Parts: sequence; structure tokens; C-alpha cells
Amino acid sequence: MRWLPALYVAGLLVLEPVTPVEWPVSFVLIALPLVTAFAHGPVAVGGATVFAVVLEGVLAGTPCCAGRAVGYLWDRHYVASYFCTGLVGVLGMILAAHRVRRERTLADVRFVADIAQRVLLRPVPHRIGSLRLESLYRSAAAEARIGGDLYEAVPTRYGVRLLIGDVRGKGLLAVETAAALLGAFREAAHDEPALPALADRVETSMNRRVMLLGGSEAGERFVTAVFAEIPPRDPLVRVVNCGHPPPVRLRCGEVTELDSGRSAPPLNLGVLEGEPYHVDTYSFRPGDQLLLYTDGITETRDAAGTFYPLLQRLRSWGCLPPRELLERLHQELLEYSGDRLQDDVAALAVHLTADAPSGPPPPAG
Repeated sequence: MRWLPALYVAGLLVLEPVTPVEWPVSFVLIALPLVTAFAHGPVAVGGATVFAVVLEGVLAGTPCCAGRAVGYLWDRHYVASYFCTGLVGVLGMILAAHRVRRERTLADVRFVADIAQRVLLRPVPHRIGSLRLESLYRSAAAEARIGGDLYEAVPTRYGVRLLIGDVRGKGLLAVETAAALLGAFREAAHDEPALPALADRVETSMNRRVMLLGGSEAGERFVTAVFAEIPPRDPLVRVVNCGHPPPVRLRCGEVTELDSGRSAPPLNLGVLEGEPYHVDTYSFRPGDQLLLYTDGITETRDAAGTFYPLLQRLRSWGCLPPRELLERLHQELLEYSGDRLQDDVAALAVHLTADAPSGPPPPAG
């Protein structure tokens, strides 16, 4: 866009010598200030306006360049062209000033959104003990930079506790709900010894927050989530699923969906069902990798409307480190959807390195 004015003038200079004298192609220079206003500021538009008027005069009254007599310079048609170019130049300067002001406002909004996302979804540590962690987050609305998907990893005395969730809805209400949920999880993860108690406390905190906020959508503000816990020495992972897509365990050549069929209702809907949280325990040995994700990944569609086959793609990739795994996943989602993601995407990859300790802790002393 910044080179568009120069290309516009170059195209005119190419057309002028090959057109008859009675065809005043130079009249199209009237639009040059407006073309310049698309990507440049008011000063550049003013300079383009002066240049356009001068070039119109050159093309109108220079025999060597356009084949016209000098008398054409003050012909009423060309004088009207000078006047119209100046008028369009004034309007272009106003347009450019308005565009620059809007761009600055948008930049400020994006900066605030970036800060809010860093507070809400702060980057997970890349290493916690024997675990290597990587995260992925992409909002479907590029201007928003922030949405209702969430994730977190907290090291505690009970092990590393993981959370991934998806808030129903969009906009500020979804962001507010996600912030309340993450705050409750970060606090309770250090206090609750059992994973079901942690999920129950987070849901209680969320229910209390929703009731305080009120509104007609309070009863519909729920979150699907997965709570996971990786103890420091036991080769296993504990999972509590609350209506969320199940995690995936990756071993070289083996991809397993950790789904026992005992998922609890989403958070803020459990009070309606009254069902307890179920803990599912799975083997998690050194070298294994755990992938937690939101439904924005599996619900990505191609041009034919087919959902993204996550498990099939994971099986075809072989062994990839966490960062390469998420980078490839993101790239494939963009290619699969034609660079048009329809929903927020979040994922958390956790790899247990081969130097992980195993067995009971050594005796004191």
C-alpha cells in the first residue's frame, strides 16, 4: 500500500505516450491524493497533491512529453483538473489524519489487550522439575487477541497441577469468567490435597463469582475444563474431566485418548446434576507427553466442512518435542482452515523427560 502512489504514477506515465493527444490521460491524477491517503499521513498527501498538479501541467503543456501545445496549459478543462486535484487533496489530508488517529487508537487497544492477556494467560514456565511445558493460544478474532480459552500450570507440593478450559460465549463476559476461574485455581492448587477437592473448590468460587455478577446469563455462564496432576515421583497422571475434550497421551508410535467415559458436568453446571468428580489415573512414564487442548482444535473445519482429525495427525507426526508439536499443530490448523480459524484455540503440551526420578522418595537424612 505504501508503494501504491508510485505505481499509480508509473502506470500513468506508461499510458500517456501510447494514447492519442485528444485523450487527456493525465486527468486520472486527480485521484492521486486519495490513493496516497490509504497508507500515508496528511503531509505526504499534501506533497502528493502538489506533485499531481505540477505533473498535470507538465503533461498538458509540454510538447516533448505529451505532444500538446503550450496553450493547453491554461485550457479550461485542465484548469478544472487542477482545481479538482486540489480539492481532492484537501479531502485526502482530512481522510489521512482520521485514519492515522484511528490506527493509533487501535494500537492502544491492542496494547491493552496484550497486557490483559499476559495477566490472564501468563506464559507457563518452560521447565518445572522433570517436566518440559509449552503452550499455544490463538484468538479467532485477531484484533481482540484475547478470548475465553484458558490454561495454567502450577507447581505444588502435590505435583504439577494443570488446567485447561473453555468458557461458554465470547466477549468481556467470557474474559471475566476466565479470570475468576484462573484466580481460584492458582490459589486452591496449593491448598487442596486431592484433585476432586480442587475442582470442587474452583467451581464453588466460580459459582460465588457468577452470583455476585448477576445478569440474565448467570445460569448459562459455564466452563468445560480438565484438571490434571502429575506427581513428582509416581509414573502416572491423574485427570478430572468436566465436560471437556479428553487429554491425549503421546508415546513414540502410540497416541491414546485419556477418556474413561466418566466426565463430570461443566463447571457451574455441576450443582444441577449433583454428581461427584471422578479421578482417572493413567500411566505416565518418562518420555511420555500429555496434550491438553480446547475444542477449537477439533472443531476446525476445512472447505468441505470436515472436522480436523487431531488423533490421526498426531499418529502421523511421530515423536516431536513440545514446542515443535504445538508449532506444527498451529500451522496445520491454519492450512486446514484456509487461514480462517472460527474459534479460539488453546493447547498445553507437557513432556516428562527421561531423567525423571521414579520410585518413592529417599528416606530423610
